[in-house]
Formats: sequence, structure tokens, C-alpha cells
Amino acid sequence: MSPLRPLLLALALAAVPCAQGACPASADLKHSDGTRTCAKLYDKSDPYYENCCGGAELSLEPGADLPYLPSNWANTASSLVVAPRCELTVWSRQGKAGKTHKFSAGTYPRLEEYRRGILGDWSNAISALYCRCS
Repeated sequence: MSPLRPLLLALALAAVPCAQGACPASADLKHSDGTRTCAKLYDKSDPYYENCCGGAELSLEPGADLPYLPSNWANTASSLVVAPRCELTVWSRQGKAGKTHKFSAGTYPRLEEYRRGILGDWSNAISALYCRCS
């Protein structure tokens, strides 16, 4: 094996954009006083991961139960991050009706990549949610 091969591999991996992009790491979802945040929703995503998790953000506390999202957030979220040991359950219709999906701890920069039925996806499709942490 050529001694140049590991160096080229390392350079190639460094050039690939990070899958989480501009989104915060799941473990970083804390307030400045150290209290926990369950999840954050963002209204901007982009084909390029480094431009995701932008725009307005909605911060959810543990136990947040919103069968009716505020009017400016209904069917608006296109990126989200869920804190460690937390789970975000979302619904496609107000009042916790319609399709449902559970997002476990992690970063989800492009909700277009998560199927909602046969033809849909979860980008701009969240109308209700419940966030819980253990």
C-alpha cells in the first residue's frame, strides 16, 4: 500500500460536507443556564447540508405537547434536532390526527428525506407534536 493512500483518504473525507451541516449537535441542545431542551425545529432546509437548520427556530421543552402548533409554525418545519434521551412524535394533521412519525435523538437536517406515506415527506408537514425525555 502506498504511503500516500491514507493521506489521500483523509483529505477526501475532510472534503465531504458533514451530514449534520449547520445544525447543532444533539448533545448541544441546552439553555445557557444548563437546563435541557427536548428538540428544536427550523423553518429552513437546503439541498446542501451545511445550509440546513436555518431561519426561525422553535425550541421545545421536555414534555411539550402541542396538538395545535402556533399558526406561523403549522406545516413549516423543514429541519429538526432532538436531544439525547428524548423522542419527538409528530403528526401530519392538527389535533394529533393523520400520519405520525417518531424522531429519536439526533439531527435531521432535511425532512424531505423522511417518508410520510407513499408519496409524501415530512418537510413542511408537521401540524402537531409531543416531545418527551427520559
